[in-house]
Amino acid sequence: MREELNQGLIDFLKASPTPFHATASLAMRLETAGYVHLNERETWHTEAGGRYYVTRNDSSIIAFKLGKRPPLEGGLRMVGAHTDSPCLRVKPQPELQRHGFLQLGVEVYGGALLAPWFDRDLSLAGRVTFRRDGKVESQLIDFLVPIAIIPNLAIHLNREANQGWAINAQNELPPILAQVAGDERYDFRALLADQLGREHGLNADAVLDYELSFYDTQDAAVIGLNADFIAGARLDNLLSCFAGLQALLHSADDESCFLICTDHEEVGSSSCCGADGPMLEQVLRRVLPQDEDFVRVIQKSLLVSADNAHGVHPNYADRHDGNHGPKLNAGPVIKVNSNQRYATSSETAGFFRHLCLAEEVPVQSFVVRSDMGCGSTIGPIISSQLGVRTVDIGLPTFAMHSIRELAGSHDLEHLVKVLTAFYATELF
Repeated sequence: MREELNQGLIDFLKASPTPFHATASLAMRLETAGYVHLNERETWHTEAGGRYYVTRNDSSIIAFKLGKRPPLEGGLRMVGAHTDSPCLRVKPQPELQRHGFLQLGVEVYGGALLAPWFDRDLSLAGRVTFRRDGKVESQLIDFLVPIAIIPNLAIHLNREANQGWAINAQNELPPILAQVAGDERYDFRALLADQLGREHGLNADAVLDYELSFYDTQDAAVIGLNADFIAGARLDNLLSCFAGLQALLHSADDESCFLICTDHEEVGSSSCCGADGPMLEQVLRRVLPQDEDFVRVIQKSLLVSADNAHGVHPNYADRHDGNHGPKLNAGPVIKVNSNQRYATSSETAGFFRHLCLAEEVPVQSFVVRSDMGCGSTIGPIISSQLGVRTVDIGLPTFAMHSIRELAGSHDLEHLVKVLTAFYATELF
């Protein structure tokens, strides 16, 4: 079970270099399991026992199954995560030709840890919008192979490198793609048109626009002397998306269950498809009773906001509160913050702890040091918009927001087990 889950996660990460690809990968897995796609522009016909999913902007997805028990009696069991990760996004007019090299200008998306992006084999993926036969279309592309790199400056030319230096995102991050000779000029959009032809057999009249991200081509892997760890890109937060999907697909059919994977969490979630936008409430209002009954259902429901937690790093243990240092491979973490950066309450934390005890899954707690700032999740956003009870949890990881993160190889199984139980358990 553990090895199968870990390999499934590795395959999912490889297929999901961008939020667009992650959403497409989730949708493919849902359709294989019998879930029906609902178009937001059309009338919906849903029924008890039905399995459905909705996408928006090609980068957010909500999957749900309506249980045999009416939501007005049993409430909803919701698991929330996000599809985006910090990265380098290509600018609209990116071509830079300097000193015989072709480079692309990039913009930093989210709170990326920048130093690990140097000296990595990078590829490019995302969504391209183009015109074909007079119509505007969009398609996902993925170059797959390494096409770029951001070389470090040799220490001989930067003697202070090991003392730390401020990375200038404008000047130091443009990746190198090729050498160019003389007056040769590259047209990036023509390059994208060629890729559409190679990858999809499409003959685009013109590439109109794009949302493209560089990513590390090194595959995720189970590593360590005793295979204790999973190393890979975008564990924050595709790890939680994958765990939620596995739990949903293996859950019982009695209760109404939702999996919510939204884009733009790393930049605040304020978008048409982000957690701070209207997508979730609009979906819920189309499948639930209206007016007073809608509020009654929400008040009988619970959201598990699943987003990675900071594991205690052996080299930096002083960055944690001494009593709240989550360990890798010691189970999911309940995240608490008195200033509501996490939406956990004593009741919701107690319920999640009860679930873990019942399933014999180890559970931990995290509170940030009192002299440090605290990150946040989609939990407080959804909780404040819907008024739904929420618990913030996540698996402990190292190097969060790096190009390659690290998690425990035992913890995915722990999380899937407790989330599967959550989808079937009577709510308090």
